Amino acid sequence: MSNTFQRSCKHWSEASRSEMDHFYALASVDYRYLAEAFDWKDWLETRQLEVGKRQLKLLDVACGSGKFPLALERYANVSDAKVKPIEYALLDPSAFSLAEARQAIVPPFTAGVEFEMTLQELVCERSAFDIVWATHALYAVPTAELHAALERFIYAVSGSAFIAHASENSHYLRFYQHYLEGFHAGMGVPYSSAEDIIATLQKMGVDFHVKQVSYTNGVPKEAEPQVEGYLQRCLFDDTIDLDTMRANPVTGPYLETCLKDGQWRFEQQVMMFFF
Repeated sequence: MSNTFQRSCKHWSEASRSEMDHFYALASVDYRYLAEAFDWKDWLETRQLEVGKRQLKLLDVACGSGKFPLALERYANVSDAKVKPIEYALLDPSAFSLAEARQAIVPPFTAGVEFEMTLQELVCERSAFDIVWATHALYAVPTAELHAALERFIYAVSGSAFIAHASENSHYLRFYQHYLEGFHAGMGVPYSSAEDIIATLQKMGVDFHVKQVSYTNGVPKEAEPQVEGYLQRCLFDDTIDLDTMRANPVTGPYLETCLKDGQWRFEQQVMMFFF
């Protein structure tokens, strides 16, 4: 397993809750924009019509702390969707994440089976789920393993699939690459990008379409504790404080471009894949 993956698993833990809270003080908007960018209520109702009278079965891949279903309930009104309770299965290699996500399941979703494993390790029946989605979930999957991971993703779904993932021009990927160059001499496994997913799906012969969403994560300059925790979480490295990041000859100049008019502004470009 990659060093990136191992560090990400370590940071999904009770010991890193403070850092996680600082991260989501900025990053919760990631899920709000996904919820507002598409008519999810209609989409779920269409999926229900496709399966008839039975419940839909959905798998959330690398579910994290369950921010996406909460955003759908809050910003997309999916609780009003004309669907039967949707059986909401969770997959994540972190037991902590599974427990957090379990508490975030809200109507029309209802708790389903849980898989404490990576996507690459998923064992289930073919077409076991009507819907499979992964939101900001595949960054720590090395590009060399993307094909295997997406094969399992597609194997598991019988109906509709959705992936949300940041592009190479997004803060998440740019900052992580600067971190590898500035603190690890360029060594280490970079995050996978939306462009990597496009290339892999094309090689697999999968038909898909993409919608791009651009937005900014931002807070006032004075909110440095939040910014520090957010940036540490972006890297899955809490050994480097904000001052050290700003003093580094690679990450420092990049971060200065993110500080504008008294505001920290982290630009994001996210691709929404439907197939």
